[in-house]
Amino acid sequence: MKALILAAGRGERMRPLSDHTPKPLLMVRGKPLIEWHLQALARGAVREVVINTAWLEQQIVDALGDGARWGLTIRYSMEGRDHGGALETAGGIAKALPLLVDRDDDCFWLVSADVHAPAFRFDNRLGEAFRHGGGVAHLWLVANPSYHPEGDFDLDPARGVVRDGAARPWTYANLALCRAALVEGIEPGTRAALGPLLFDAARSGRLSGEVLHGEWHNLGTPAQLAALNGAANAGTG
Repeated sequence: MKALILAAGRGERMRPLSDHTPKPLLMVRGKPLIEWHLQALARGAVREVVINTAWLEQQIVDALGDGARWGLTIRYSMEGRDHGGALETAGGIAKALPLLVDRDDDCFWLVSADVHAPAFRFDNRLGEAFRHGGGVAHLWLVANPSYHPEGDFDLDPARGVVRDGAARPWTYANLALCRAALVEGIEPGTRAALGPLLFDAARSGRLSGEVLHGEWHNLGTPAQLAALNGAANAGTG
């Protein structure tokens, strides 16, 4: 099973750090943020990775190359070169699909480059279980962070990931298993967000999910990045 790392965003909230360095290449605990995902994917027996790019995209290509140093084959879906800028999450997936799947029912891992979940396992057994299910995505969820108190979803033992209740204690962690059908109808090159598609899938009973246990950070601002690196330094000082 292949994987798509979403790495095309401008990182507005991460300015000025992201003015000259794409956010996926910012250093986290001694190595570029995106490298944590590449190493984890390689440990999980993923061998083919697609990375979508837009902002300062050539820096990402130059830094990561063909992926051989991690035992991976990396290909790039270059939205900046082909479309003049990022296509957002769902648009990025739609453009990258020819590099990821052969059929509409094929599956792939999806992860955003700007989350840090060092203990996450891209477990092939989970991928195979999802492949034989009927949903369009399986999401990992975290307790609502302070910047998103309203949450995205609830978990129902019988119906999976739902959105129709008043309580939404869980937020999408930007880690998922997906089927190509998730972005069905989005023409390649179209700007489109993923959130509305996930919400529609939840309402129609086509989402499964589970709680992500372990360390997880959404690195959106210089302060968040500094706090994470500072905590790492304090732990080794």
